[in-house]
Amino acid sequence: MKQTENLQSLPLKNTLHIRASRPGDHEQIAAVMNQPQVRRGTLRLPHTSPEQVRSWLETPSDGGLRLVAERDGVILGAAGLHRQTGRRHHAAVLGMSIHDAYHRQGVGKALLFDLMDAADNWLNMTRIELTVFTDNVAAIALYEKSGFETEGIHRAYAFRDGAFADVVAMARIRKS
Repeated sequence: MKQTENLQSLPLKNTLHIRASRPGDHEQIAAVMNQPQVRRGTLRLPHTSPEQVRSWLETPSDGGLRLVAERDGVILGAAGLHRQTGRRHHAAVLGMSIHDAYHRQGVGKALLFDLMDAADNWLNMTRIELTVFTDNVAAIALYEKSGFETEGIHRAYAFRDGAFADVVAMARIRKS
């Protein structure tokens, strides 16, 4: 094997690397999930323990995919697709959490790109759906750029910051 072939398979220093999550990631993923803006932007409760994350990572969903984005061994974000079952097997729910310090730096875009590539080219998922709080303008813009369309608003969807908050229901449907 040539020296250049070895180097091509290694992630470059300071480069964002997308890979499958593993149970050993539980400490870093819990740290991401406990960030104030992550908690505010997702349905996560405060104080997610590393043990809860480890249990979640050790029981993967059937036909789904869980990824992390890391740079120099530090996890900056996590995202996944949870495949639905039965007559909804063609659909998956998308979830994503990006560390507060790394918003608007392409981490979410990179995770979303890899998830959509897997959904379209490897998992044969035709419908990807999500909910996002109506005040998360940056996330909504990212999803729209990636082909997601608004399907409606769920009023008083979740209790957040001492009040009920609305979410936008979005989906991306792959055309055959």
